[in-house]
Amino acid sequence: MNEFSETTDQGTLYLVATPIGNLGDISQRARETLGKVAAVACEDTRRTGRLLEHLGVHAGRLLVANDHTEASVGSTVVEILRKGQDVALVSDAGTPAISDPGERLVQHVLASGCRVSAIPGPSAVVTALVLSGLPTSRWGMEGFLPRKGRERKIRLASIAAEERTTVLFESPRRLNATLHDLVDLCGPDRPAAVMRELTKLYEENTRGTLAELVTCFADDVKGEIVIVVGGASDVEVDDDVIVQTLRKELELGQTRRDAIDRTSKMLGVARNRVYAHALTLEERN
Repeated sequence: MNEFSETTDQGTLYLVATPIGNLGDISQRARETLGKVAAVACEDTRRTGRLLEHLGVHAGRLLVANDHTEASVGSTVVEILRKGQDVALVSDAGTPAISDPGERLVQHVLASGCRVSAIPGPSAVVTALVLSGLPTSRWGMEGFLPRKGRERKIRLASIAAEERTTVLFESPRRLNATLHDLVDLCGPDRPAAVMRELTKLYEENTRGTLAELVTCFADDVKGEIVIVVGGASDVEVDDDVIVQTLRKELELGQTRRDAIDRTSKMLGVARNRVYAHALTLEERN
């Protein structure tokens, strides 16, 4: 395992959480770490540069770590670490490596046998979850959904069938369309919350059913958006039973739509949960 093969005379890649809105949320440890590392890997050098300037931190070299540079920056970071120097990884906001390219950099560094350590701090995911008022004992993270196509339908159907609370990111331009899609698959009465501009001056937290949220966000909005969706409630029927019943209906010659309807009625489970399994079966075939 990689954690046992780390070399102690090498540098450390620090995963440094930065503010998601309110700059006062930066920790003292994060300040100190950013000020002592040989390089800072970031998505946007201009944005990170402004943050460092605000903090009064004179960081070393800034490295671009995004979808286009992941291969080259990984090698560069490992080279610096093997010289015994430290590197910090930051995202544009919040905790790095969560739904951003930093995830692959962390994997590359660990695979190289170098050490990784975290400097905890702000996270839009956790902040939205605890503010939502929805169950927090079991939850999952979806990140950004695909914009369109079959993969988007599969992911939405998965959220509809998920028994845990789900957190996902969305752009303000696609918020209303995504809420409509969630209503179609989860039903209008599923509890949810939309968090906008978390920790900023005009923070807005809106809670209600998905149908109510569609109405609330009918017009265009601005800012950073996090959606939190409550879990499905019909958990008494095992997934294997749903799949077996659905497969039998399809083998009898039913159309997908009729097979879903019949399975839903026979087992007394939500149609969206059966639909999610139907998509999975099609994907496997």
